[in-house]
Amino acid sequence: MDLELRQLRAFVAVVEAGTFTDAAAVLGLSQAAVSRAVAGLESALGAKLLHRTTRQVRLTAAGTQVLIRARAVLDEVAHLRRVVERSRTELRVGYAWAAMGRHTRRIQRAWAGRHPGVPLVFVQHNSLAAGLSDGTADVAVLRRALDDARFATAEVGLEHRCAAVATEHTLARRRTVRLADLTRYTMAIDDRTGTTSLGLWPEGAGPASVRATHGTDEWLTLIAANQAVGVTSEATAHQNPRPGVAYRRMADAPPIEVRLAWWRDDPPAQLDDLIALTRAAYGWETRV
Repeated sequence: MDLELRQLRAFVAVVEAGTFTDAAAVLGLSQAAVSRAVAGLESALGAKLLHRTTRQVRLTAAGTQVLIRARAVLDEVAHLRRVVERSRTELRVGYAWAAMGRHTRRIQRAWAGRHPGVPLVFVQHNSLAAGLSDGTADVAVLRRALDDARFATAEVGLEHRCAAVATEHTLARRRTVRLADLTRYTMAIDDRTGTTSLGLWPEGAGPASVRATHGTDEWLTLIAANQAVGVTSEATAHQNPRPGVAYRRMADAPPIEVRLAWWRDDPPAQLDDLIALTRAAYGWETRV
């Protein structure tokens, strides 16, 4: 069964216009071409889709079902075209919890100076690949390992970890917090996209209990209510201030590696420049 987009477009146009003549005018085709396209679709599907009269057309039962799917297919094709077109006019950088933290605006300003016609746009996407997989992003900011051979990555910087506690929590009075200070409390952890796992603590010395969360907002809401504490990157602390939540620097937690990721077989044209600007903002060039 060989279906063609032109056949689906003709079928939908006929239904929406009400006649083959009007559909031909909408599509800029001859009436004969529209008729052939719809007939070809019916032949490919092996089903009659329209009841035809001299004045109008009506959907058959099969045609009603096909119309729903045909519109969905055409919508997806239009979305794909918008994705490709958008990728030519802007560079989208996805992130799950935070963009570049305190470096975000500096990188955007530097980018605008070099590429005034290609905006650098940050988009939040709570997934492992931060929007790369479904085309939401052209590049992704990652703070945890991505075990997927489709994507290549480059390290661009390091970030400190911060504890997040309710402002009335006893730990909020401290300037710094140690990992052992948190073990008496329930730890909010997002196993899917967060940067914290029980591996931060020595075996058998982790938090008293764990509360699973799903994304930044849920995580912050639990902490603000003093129902849990958390550990996150300094970028989260910078970009997600929340009434009722206090962030305190971790004194003994290892730093977080920040990486940029992209499709291995389709890197963006300006990728090298983005990597260089990001490393400069993080001061990574002095480390490598």
